[in-house]
Amino acid sequence: MLTAALAGTLGGGLAALALPAAHAAGDFPAKPIRFIVPYAAGGTTDLVARTVGEKVAQKLGQPVVVENRPGAGGNIGMDAVAKAAPDGYTIGFGAISTNALNPHIYQHVPFDPRKDFTAISLLGNSTIVLEVSPSLPVKSVPELIAYAKAHPGLTFATAGAGTSMHLAGAMFSQMTHTSLVHVAYKGSSPAINDMLGGHVQVMFDNLPASLPHIQAGKLRPLAVAGKNRSPSLPNVPTLAEAGLPGYAVDPWFGVYGPANLPAPVVQVLNAAFVEALGQAAVREKLVQAGFSPQGSSAAALQALTLQEYERFGKVAKSAGITVD
Repeated sequence: MLTAALAGTLGGGLAALALPAAHAAGDFPAKPIRFIVPYAAGGTTDLVARTVGEKVAQKLGQPVVVENRPGAGGNIGMDAVAKAAPDGYTIGFGAISTNALNPHIYQHVPFDPRKDFTAISLLGNSTIVLEVSPSLPVKSVPELIAYAKAHPGLTFATAGAGTSMHLAGAMFSQMTHTSLVHVAYKGSSPAINDMLGGHVQVMFDNLPASLPHIQAGKLRPLAVAGKNRSPSLPNVPTLAEAGLPGYAVDPWFGVYGPANLPAPVVQVLNAAFVEALGQAAVREKLVQAGFSPQGSSAAALQALTLQEYERFGKVAKSAGITVD
């Protein structure tokens, strides 16, 4: 049995050990937080990061500075997050691509998403839209398939190699037995500009970036890639409805910090992001843009990451998706 004195000594020691964690939670954040978005400005991730980041900054009383670091399908930006000090002052905008798909399709990925990050909160889901230039003589998915078979080598654009849009296009080509050629851009904006300029005629894109151009009649949506139709495009079928049963790609996004982020810091960040995502003004803005906001516990995002890592490893191998 412990003597009262020994118990008191141990209790005091344990309390002292707990002080740094409590101190970290009490002081955090004491300076601006860098929020790395591993894609170019102007796309879905940028819109979500800036909209949510503004509310998180208000909650925490410190600026949340969005830093776009595109390249290598998001790997460059997320590598910077993985290598940052685990103090909560550098966090990243991870995605289904960077944290589940990329390690299976890139020859060299400088991080392991299963162990080199600390999950903080889910941000939500986006919708991928299959769209064409109005100059292309197709108005439905079956017509596009027929056109692609009659024109081998037809190109399709995406926001980057290794993105969920790349995956969506590769799955489409595989399931329709067409020989579509992927053209990777550094973000949605330059790809859309080439679509509008007539330099490329087919694109798989995250809906928020393309929606204004669809609404203006400058791009023609043929289908969405997810399991369900998008509330923003209720009359546009899913690819499964359009003749590809079983087809579904639903991109998700989340906030991650470096590995070994202290639990009190994770709790502070998680609470701020979940609260921001629940605000009516934030939800309305993101939903109107074609994004479905949804916060989560840190544990739920980590479980999703591990589950999707395994699932997309099998999908990438089956579809033969590789990036040099």
